Amino acid sequence: MTVIPTTTGEIPFKAPGTDKPCKTWYKIVGDIESSDKTPLITLHGGPGAGYNYLTPLIDIYTQYKIPVIFYDQIGCGQSTHFPERMGDNDFWTFDLFLSELDNLIDTLGLREKGFYLLGQSWGGVLAGICATSRLKGLKKVIIASGPASLPLYVKGTKRLLSRLPEEVRKVLEEADRKGDYESPEYEKAAGVYYDRHVCRLEHPYPEDLQASFENLKADPSSYITVQGPSEFVITGWIKDWEGWQDAHKVEVDTLLLNAKYDEVTDICVEPWFRHIPRIKWVTFENSSHMAHWEERERYMQVVGEFLASSGQNVR
Repeated sequence: MTVIPTTTGEIPFKAPGTDKPCKTWYKIVGDIESSDKTPLITLHGGPGAGYNYLTPLIDIYTQYKIPVIFYDQIGCGQSTHFPERMGDNDFWTFDLFLSELDNLIDTLGLREKGFYLLGQSWGGVLAGICATSRLKGLKKVIIASGPASLPLYVKGTKRLLSRLPEEVRKVLEEADRKGDYESPEYEKAAGVYYDRHVCRLEHPYPEDLQASFENLKADPSSYITVQGPSEFVITGWIKDWEGWQDAHKVEVDTLLLNAKYDEVTDICVEPWFRHIPRIKWVTFENSSHMAHWEERERYMQVVGEFLASSGQNVR
């Protein structure tokens, strides 16, 4: 049985806007010191989901020998939590999460060696910002089910909601009118949407995927502040974000991923494709928002070949 080299640790982090001592928990699969391969840093979704559900990306190491770096973003998992900052728009900012990523990159000594980024969902938003801001050391970026526009994301989810059974829509609409997103009836109706457009695997979900959903329940401070009470009720400060407006500034090869049944629909990822100069777009035909679980083998092949290529397969 092959032993996969794995390292875990904690990095001190001076979070903007607080004097509270902070730490970022991380896991490295592979050896970034001895490997001649550029490592892949993963950015999880939520915000607040934690790294757990991205663990299938270990396959990128086992199949392509590319070291993979996971970490729990501030506010979730094994990193420092801030439940007292629920609703604090001045704290839960892009700058907070990007400063944490910068700190991770510098502490691990990757600025000069270089690195790849894969961001999924909210992590895809962060990855897009890193690419548009020309983050030093970034060699390639993968935006996986990360919207380029939140208004277009909302437009897409409204279309998906309109196709749900009438009795489900009525429950969701009533919850909107009351502002009650915690009733058993609402959770059951929302579950229909999630089973169609977030993850189409049969229940029970794999443990790592369940762990990320539990992270969001245990401490939703960042999620509710940034996004809102659910995947399709966007009341947080991100609701007006239009990341595609800076997409023309991206200088690195980019891989754009989403799926046929994805809650991140074509309408909200297409602006990335239209404005990023060197980009390839792949849509998984049998998946929703968790294609790295739902079509794991093909997903890893697409990602691995993109990272291993010299760039001739992008536009």
